[in-house]
Amino acid sequence: MKRFGFILWAGLLAGAGAKEQAWEERSPDGNVAAEVRLDGQGKLNYHVTFCSEMVLADSPLGIVRADQRFVEGLWFDAVRRDKISEDYTMPHGKRSRRHVEANELTVAFRNPGGAFVHVIFRVANDGVAFRYRFPETDAAAKTVTQELTGFQLAGARAKAWRQPYDQATMYAPGYERFFENGVAADAASTNRVGWCFPALFQVRDRGPWVLLTEALLDGSYCACRLESDAPQGLYRIRFPEANEGNGTGQVAPSHTLPWSTPWRVALLGATPGVIVESTLVEDLNPPPAAPVPDWVKPGRVAWSWWSEQNSPRQPERMKAFIDLAADLGWEYFLVDANWNFIPEPEFLGLLDYAKQKKVGILLWYNSGGPHNSVTEAPRDRMMPREVRRQEFAKLQRLGVKGVKVDFFQSDKQNIIQHYLDILRDAAEFGIMVNFHGCTLQRGWARTFPHLMTMEGVRGAESYIFDPKFTAAAPGHNAILAFTRNVCGSMDYTPVTFSDNKSPHLTTWGHELALSIVFESGWFHFADGVAGYRAAPDFVKDFLRQVPVAWDEVKCLGGTPGEGVVIARRHGADWYIGGINGTDQPKTISVALDFLPKGTFALSRIGDGAGPRNFAQAAPAQVGAGDRLTVDLLPFGGFAARLQPR
Repeated sequence: MKRFGFILWAGLLAGAGAKEQAWEERSPDGNVAAEVRLDGQGKLNYHVTFCSEMVLADSPLGIVRADQRFVEGLWFDAVRRDKISEDYTMPHGKRSRRHVEANELTVAFRNPGGAFVHVIFRVANDGVAFRYRFPETDAAAKTVTQELTGFQLAGARAKAWRQPYDQATMYAPGYERFFENGVAADAASTNRVGWCFPALFQVRDRGPWVLLTEALLDGSYCACRLESDAPQGLYRIRFPEANEGNGTGQVAPSHTLPWSTPWRVALLGATPGVIVESTLVEDLNPPPAAPVPDWVKPGRVAWSWWSEQNSPRQPERMKAFIDLAADLGWEYFLVDANWNFIPEPEFLGLLDYAKQKKVGILLWYNSGGPHNSVTEAPRDRMMPREVRRQEFAKLQRLGVKGVKVDFFQSDKQNIIQHYLDILRDAAEFGIMVNFHGCTLQRGWARTFPHLMTMEGVRGAESYIFDPKFTAAAPGHNAILAFTRNVCGSMDYTPVTFSDNKSPHLTTWGHELALSIVFESGWFHFADGVAGYRAAPDFVKDFLRQVPVAWDEVKCLGGTPGEGVVIARRHGADWYIGGINGTDQPKTISVALDFLPKGTFALSRIGDGAGPRNFAQAAPAQVGAGDRLTVDLLPFGGFAARLQPR
């Protein structure tokens, strides 16, 4: 990362009266501006504009430690301005190559006791991020007891797509509730434990759009969310609940100084599609400690648990899924919960079988420990550390490629540290990681590129245990593309052509489209062997070809809850997926002006005569001046591939 900056110092006069002061920073393109203001009482607030239009009106800043308050009576001390310029690559995610340009403003203040706090704003073309930093050095741990940060939506008629946080239970919190769909942003809440990040808002009827979230959890802070009530559209930061994680760990985070909080992030766009394309959450995280190793390999995963919950105890049933993966060219098979009850000779035989078929094995683990009481096994192998490291060393010897670690049930600092401890140890032993029953993606994949995906979403497994999922799923899918998946890889486990306990309303075309609409570094195809083998040959051919690691992304259109069309590039090929989240047929038409010069061969699979049929369109030749027009059934969808001629 390159930084270019300068500092302006302001001398302090003991006993001098406070005066109103303001500092502004703009994005490199000049369209986004953030202003920090110190009022006459020494209190801080900020506001954010996009294309000269207010998005976040005057919003409170302030933070309280057990030993110091940084809320009122603050004095300006210094200001520093930096230019951020950085290039990096990712083995999976929205884009393989990232270029970061931003301007950064750091304003230093002292409180009445003389203690320092820095307020840091980073302003990029697609959003604003800010955080607090305590710059002094002190080996004695300090505790943050309250963060007064708020987000004041500027539009009187702002709409919200927000997800209720979970009451702590045996299986929650896990970011697995449905999003409210376009409700009034200041609507009264019956949910008393707050709103999850991310939260999406349409500030006015014509835009702009803002998505609120956070980035960079380094283990020194808890994960946060938004308070339940937002009077007049003012959303405030909230800490975890005391009973999360079986009551283990402290609610208030503690750390030695110097100490920085996570970034508070507001992604901005004239359309929600701009937010879909943003990589700002990952940009705000630090680079990995070493180059990405060659054992970090994204891929497609066959998964038996969705269709046969008892299969992880039955090697012969799992071999059928390994055969499926081999036939379709998928890279991995996930052995899910309770595999440890298989007699060891049979388990080792399963690993040998997968090796012969050239299919990598992933293994499920319970994350607990005392923070959960879920009995699914193996458990007590991810903590304490010496046990975890012994397990990872064993997996490395056996040739296991990765782990799925489940049931964290808390956003407290101790559990955030647990995630990071798992990631650090897994890296040492060449083990890739997937977190389930977990918190939200906050950009960890940049620092830990072997973090392939995370759940933190109400996914296709809900067809098994939630009868309400059938009706909700089509619109829910069209919300997730604009919300949860914006923040990083999302392990929804989609593309199910069969019904489970609750039937689908989504068409087969919709399900196939999710392989492009949703992004995940490990993409778990959840249906059973029969479901995929019964698909037409042209569908199986598509499933053999569709990548999971992408070089570029374009959101070609859509509205949260109604539908979305997303294009992703892998090498020279483009893939386009579109879904209809509504119960009415639609005709969508999207411009192909993102294509480079030349002619592309278009192959497309979409809805057939009914929801349980596919239709393969006639091959066509298209270019950048053309449009793609597709008829979609209610809850329908399509998937297309464009190859240069």
